Amino acid sequence: MKSTCILFLSLLGPATAFAPSAPITRTSPTSLSAQVTRSQVLNDVAAAFGVVAASALFNPLAASADETLPSGVVIKVVKAGDGPAPDIGELAAIRFASYAGENKIDDIFETPEPYYTRVGSGGLIKGVEEVLPKMRVGDRWVLTIPGNLAFGPKGRPASAGKPRIPANAEIIFDVEMVGLPGKEPELIELIGDV
Repeated sequence: MKSTCILFLSLLGPATAFAPSAPITRTSPTSLSAQVTRSQVLNDVAAAFGVVAASALFNPLAASADETLPSGVVIKVVKAGDGPAPDIGELAAIRFASYAGENKIDDIFETPEPYYTRVGSGGLIKGVEEVLPKMRVGDRWVLTIPGNLAFGPKGRPASAGKPRIPANAEIIFDVEMVGLPGKEPELIELIGDV
């Protein structure tokens, strides 16, 4: 992103050298009379580009951001949500699909109901447990989880409808936080407990 900003701004400098000294008057019968110079147009474009660049700078988890946690879990933000974040011990509704290489381990995106889990309870693999408290309702992230935070050195044997997972296999976990029962305003308003 920084290199794109620098490239764009470096192109603006020389472009202003070709701006006419007199403003261009537009006298089309269908448009209002306006005087616009090329440098004004370029300044407007630069300002708009600056707003976009600033919004990406101040939103650290923009939709294309990557982050690597100290544990080695890599987060790729697919969609940034704006809902509440879960607290440890809180019930969270998630949808996910997980893969070990080409093998699909699970896919809850295809089910009518989300998967409910208590944040921090240890019910999911360690790499996912580490990331869930960082998410907000509406977030969809793709996690790359190192083997030691997934199924570890033992892996997982095959079971009915589930593939065998080799020892220390890296797991790709596509997860979306779809709800936090108890923090959702509609439910609180229905119950009347404010």
